[in-house]
Amino acid sequence: MKTFRHLLRCYPLTLVCLALIWFLCLFGHMPKTPMDDVPFIDKWTHLVMYGGTTSVMWWEYLRCHSRLEFWKLFLFAFLGLILMSGCIELLQANCTTTRSGDWLDFVANSLGVVLGTLVGLTIRWLRNKKNK
Repeated sequence: MKTFRHLLRCYPLTLVCLALIWFLCLFGHMPKTPMDDVPFIDKWTHLVMYGGTTSVMWWEYLRCHSRLEFWKLFLFAFLGLILMSGCIELLQANCTTTRSGDWLDFVANSLGVVLGTLVGLTIRWLRNKKNK
């Protein structure tokens, strides 16, 4: 119970982002928009979703913890999000009728996680530089 309260207290925006990703990827059917004509708009959307979620996760982690534990961040904010992305793509391919799994989506998601991690490391570096 303590862990659940800790997650809610320290990571509220991350949890919202994760819930939105799961909902949009498994239950949402994307309506047509004028942006559909932009080349690779779907891939840009995936990159921004995962990059934003990773950045938010890093920011909330740094806000709640005074000491950086790289293994936890690697496990949850990097590897965990990439594995989640792969699971979602497999579920889309095999368990939904309105969505399809796509390896390029997985690549865009993973690239978003990498970029979000770079944002998180930059936030940490700026924070350390400010505190010196």
